[in-house]
Amino acid sequence: MSDPQNTPIHPDTLQGEPSPEEREAAQAANEADALAAAQAEIAALQAKNADLADQFLRAQADVQNARRRADDEITKGRKFAIEGFAESLLPVLDSLEAGLAIPDASVEHLREGTEATLRQLKSALERNKVIEIAPPAGSKFDPHQHQAISVVPVPGQEPNTIASVLQKGYTIADRVLRPALVTVSSPG
Repeated sequence: MSDPQNTPIHPDTLQGEPSPEEREAAQAANEADALAAAQAEIAALQAKNADLADQFLRAQADVQNARRRADDEITKGRKFAIEGFAESLLPVLDSLEAGLAIPDASVEHLREGTEATLRQLKSALERNKVIEIAPPAGSKFDPHQHQAISVVPVPGQEPNTIASVLQKGYTIADRVLRPALVTVSSPG
């Protein structure tokens, strides 16, 4: 047995500094703590990454579903958009068929039936926002709604004004479906 009084004391111990073994043990403990902290941080980041990946997949699925619903709505809109228009034309068709079914109709009856059918057709077009472009003579030429077929001299009329309408035009919901074909007065 050794005598504690006879045991040599290391000079580092006297100064309060740890021994190399204690330093190694402390360094190993610090490294273990740092490793445990890094592993915990990695685990937290992996969990956050998995959560973000899940959120991304859900968002991607939501976008695809919204796109599919929008495409379905567009397809249905295109498919059934003309339904209301066709429905408003059916009475016109009925009138034409009824007029042709009369074998010995007089010219006067045919004219009355044709005028009534024309009124029905105009009404159906107006209900569906198809509006006639029929500018009066002397009105200003508008290249957005009119197409000039020819330029003619018209005494007493300003240049670039409509002299006559050769064919009516039509708009649909404020968009030109067909411009009115017109003759325009020439300058001078």
